Amino acid sequence: MTPLKNNIFLRALLREPVPYTPVWLMRQAGRYLPEYRQVRAQAGSFMALAQNPELACEVTLQPLRRFGLDAAILFSDILTVPDAMGLGLGFVEGEGPRFQTPVRTESEVQALAVPDMDKLRYVFDAVSLIRRELDGQVPLIGFSGSPWTLACYMVEGCGSRDYRQIKTMLYQRPDLLHRILEINAQAVRQYLNAQIQAGAQAVMVFDSWGGVLADGLFQQFSLAYTRRVFEGLIREHEGRRIPAIVFTKGGAQWIEDIAASGCDAVGLDWTANLAQARRRVGDRVALQGNLDPMALFGGDQAIRSEARRVIDDFGPVGKGGHVFNLGHGISQFTPPEAVLSLVDEVHAYSRRV
Repeated sequence: MTPLKNNIFLRALLREPVPYTPVWLMRQAGRYLPEYRQVRAQAGSFMALAQNPELACEVTLQPLRRFGLDAAILFSDILTVPDAMGLGLGFVEGEGPRFQTPVRTESEVQALAVPDMDKLRYVFDAVSLIRRELDGQVPLIGFSGSPWTLACYMVEGCGSRDYRQIKTMLYQRPDLLHRILEINAQAVRQYLNAQIQAGAQAVMVFDSWGGVLADGLFQQFSLAYTRRVFEGLIREHEGRRIPAIVFTKGGAQWIEDIAASGCDAVGLDWTANLAQARRRVGDRVALQGNLDPMALFGGDQAIRSEARRVIDDFGPVGKGGHVFNLGHGISQFTPPEAVLSLVDEVHAYSRRV
């Protein structure tokens, strides 16, 4: 494989010295870019785009052509794994993802199994193609949803405001939920390992809905299964450490527990205080985040000011340990020039300080 020309992102995750704070954005390949919308229209549907390695490669690379980002992230979706289980994933315009056959009854849960990874070959082919096309420009991040977050979609059938279906199962039949989570943990581990073997140089677990759980239940039903993913993860490949990031939206209150899960970095949403988080984990892991995505609508001066605030919040830059990111995915309505201002300020200011 081609040697990396820019490894600042990986060095920061491993808390090694860096000349500046690296930056990438969750959902950086997406609807805010007109060139993405053009390819999406060409593909005909979101899943047709995600399942075409050439088109997935193209949209993965699009933001790197515009912005001086320090990492690329595979273009895919967190729900590819349950889709491979045969739940029938579809995307309804204006409503988001929806499964044709949610998993709610005992017989449906018993029928679940870890999917054949060949059903996800399109993802691994995309990873290999992206690595070749990147030609060492920046590292490539692979990812998956967490076992808990996948279970939320699998049981609810779609996004939810109150998580009534899965929380009913949690309280009434925790044994069924534990079975779903165990299968998901095995599947996610295999899925991420296959991405690493295909060329991913870091991996991220999106525990997007971990924050909807009560204290105690988060540790039992979400974090325990994220830990099982990390326990079986390939951590060395191509002669290099493969860093692992976990992001729990609404999870800052549990940062000590999350930091002890086996990850190398903890992603934080915009409600967290980076300085406090850093003190609480004692530099045992790197931190990623955590600009409010809505700050990108504030204009150039506000964007630059907020970028400086986040960097100052984390503290000294040179020792590494901080990857700049948003506290959640970028909004589809974000002006691309706002991202240009953000990336410029993160690089310029962190070099100065």
